[in-house]
Amino acid sequence: MKVFASLEELAGAEGEDLGHSDWLTVGQDRVQWFADATGDHHWIHLDEERATAAGYGGTLVHGFLTLALIADFMQQIYRVDGVELVLNYGLDRVRFPAPVPSGSRIRAQASLLRVEPVAAGAKVTVRYTMEAEGIAKPACLADHHTMQFAE
Repeated sequence: MKVFASLEELAGAEGEDLGHSDWLTVGQDRVQWFADATGDHHWIHLDEERATAAGYGGTLVHGFLTLALIADFMQQIYRVDGVELVLNYGLDRVRFPAPVPSGSRIRAQASLLRVEPVAAGAKVTVRYTMEAEGIAKPACLADHHTMQFAE
């Protein structure tokens, strides 16, 4: 994990690679939980037999589940000391270039794009590239904006 002493120090790292999260196995139980939580019960995520017969080799992880894991992965990749509040501000350029088979291990790589000063803090933009082990294309690409406020 990269640790920055302040938002000012973070700003000095614009354009840098922040590192990777740990690998996480996304099993069918998590896919089912996400389907139940969101109401997305499409067969491609839940019906092993049908997904296999359709040529996918089994069920696939929801793209939005892969995207949602950024919330966990970002906490593993970097932090800014002295920041007491981090708010999700939004996403840009979200893409899902490759499907992720259920049971895959995924992780995130983060690159710091921008740090823009705001009152009592900064708007921070980080590009996350989600990768699934053994799959050449990224599972998800997203520019994530957070508002970070110092103590």
